Amino acid sequence: MVREDFGQDFQWGVSSAAFQTEGAVDADGKGSSIWDTFTGRKGKIKHNYHARVANDFYNRYQEDIALVREMHIPNFRFSLSWPRVFPNGIGPENPKAIAYYDRLIDYCLEKGVTPWVTLYHWDLPQALQDRGGWTNRNIIFWLEEYAASAAKHFGDRVQHWMVLNEPTVFTGAGYFFGVHAPGLTGLRNFFPAAHHAALAMGRVGRLLRSALPQAQLGSTFSCSSIHPFSSKPRDVRAATRADALINRLFIEPLLGLGYPIADLNALQGMEKYMLAGDDQSLPFDFDFIGIQNYTREVVKHSYFVPYLRARLVEAKKRKVEAVTEMGWEVYPPAIYEMIKKFSAYPNIPKIYVTENGAAFPDEVREGSVRDPLRVQYLGSHMEQVLRAKQEGCNVQGYFVWTLTDNFEWAEGYHPRFGLVHVDFETQQRIVKESGRWYGAFLSGQ
Repeated sequence: MVREDFGQDFQWGVSSAAFQTEGAVDADGKGSSIWDTFTGRKGKIKHNYHARVANDFYNRYQEDIALVREMHIPNFRFSLSWPRVFPNGIGPENPKAIAYYDRLIDYCLEKGVTPWVTLYHWDLPQALQDRGGWTNRNIIFWLEEYAASAAKHFGDRVQHWMVLNEPTVFTGAGYFFGVHAPGLTGLRNFFPAAHHAALAMGRVGRLLRSALPQAQLGSTFSCSSIHPFSSKPRDVRAATRADALINRLFIEPLLGLGYPIADLNALQGMEKYMLAGDDQSLPFDFDFIGIQNYTREVVKHSYFVPYLRARLVEAKKRKVEAVTEMGWEVYPPAIYEMIKKFSAYPNIPKIYVTENGAAFPDEVREGSVRDPLRVQYLGSHMEQVLRAKQEGCNVQGYFVWTLTDNFEWAEGYHPRFGLVHVDFETQQRIVKESGRWYGAFLSGQ
């Protein structure tokens, strides 16, 4: 496998997110986000870590973009911080934040790195959460104001935009299970949050299409290949229900197919929050779909799980050969299966893999980090992407998660996904063996 196998137009990159890397929690007028609040609650984050400094990317972006360039990575996906741009969630804008992102984008372009911007990567302004956050339908208008500002200031230089990052995760973990910010639970929070997130993609997509007619627009979706634990009919049905929730809840309404209620009856609760005209507002013809895959899930029937009647069987209980530091099974065919699954929709646009990667226990020895397991993980998953492409799937890019070790949400700093090792005490960066391997692959060495 060499780079040329994927074709000249295939886009290679690396992804990151503002809250996980920027730090500078209150610098230059930045407002508070729901994750600033959540990390301040004792016991919510492993070891009570916070992201007030994180990677200090806000001050060290030139150093990190230089590493992107050093690894021959042509595309860098990052997110804007909504509470940095709008400290109160809505106007007025923060001119120092606009100036910062101007500098970041200009430096990317100066170094020959193409910026890909995600508008919302989970750091909702706390001021808007105080008004209900994603459970408040007005969030669609708030997000539109933020998107319009970003398009106005950066649209002359940014040609690739993503509206939301993984709506299944931030609504499920944040508004149903309560394990992510803002820490809310129950269907009464999840259903409105999910519906408003689904609506927001189409609404903001239309706004961006009008403001930036030449730009490439998309949104990103978490996905896991769902396998039944056995061939028993009840396990197969459980896998179908899990698939409806984990993989289909947001992509199908976007494609004009509606919510997958037929395969998961509990989703009928979404209808309570639908207003006249929502059926027409949900679909939007994005230019691309970003899929983000790390593993597969094995599912079996469970009487004791409400609504879903299914539970995940953890990898360690299945005694699989290889798992990551997150406890996720290393199963490269999962990414092939998900590209095939999304490609099977009749009206799907082109697909980019906007996140794929793994955390393993890295160690610095004599100034270097050897991480052969990550090299093997990335290589085997890239082979599966190529397999899907060679079978006719319109997959046009692959982005590694992530550039640098960073703050991994509720897991804190323990799991390290980066191509670049970060010492969070000194902020020293070391390009890992995997980063050098990826760079050699991209440069044809």
